[in-house]
Amino acid sequence: MPFMSDRNRSEPRYDKRDESLLTLVGQLPGVVSNLVKAEIANLKTQLAHKGKYAGIGAAFVAGAAVFLFFAVGVLVAVLILALALVMPSWLAALCVFVLFVLVAAILVLIALRYFKKINEDPSPMDNVKEDIKAVKGLGEYDR
Repeated sequence: MPFMSDRNRSEPRYDKRDESLLTLVGQLPGVVSNLVKAEIANLKTQLAHKGKYAGIGAAFVAGAAVFLFFAVGVLVAVLILALALVMPSWLAALCVFVLFVLVAAILVLIALRYFKKINEDPSPMDNVKEDIKAVKGLGEYDR
């Protein structure tokens, strides 16, 4: 039985250096196409791999958020019970309620300030119109 190296020696070797430049240029679109397909396949594999771990991580974060939600409730109860040591419990609960409403109101006022800033920025269409005027020589710009 012949060895693999013996069989390879008897066959003529294919050498790309023997091809003409036009043949190599003609093969270029196929090579580029294969390269792009391979890169897309590699990207799909990487995204699937990252997506799997991102999904698992997101599930654990969601679980932690549920426990944190209940922990905040316990903290509110602790705050009410601590205040109940120095005042009636109904008044302690009312004080905590008023505190929460005040914090919520402050956050809403801050949010409204940011919402009002939405329309302050120029729209992209205004910038495009200015660029067109500048190309035509009609706009206000440095000469």
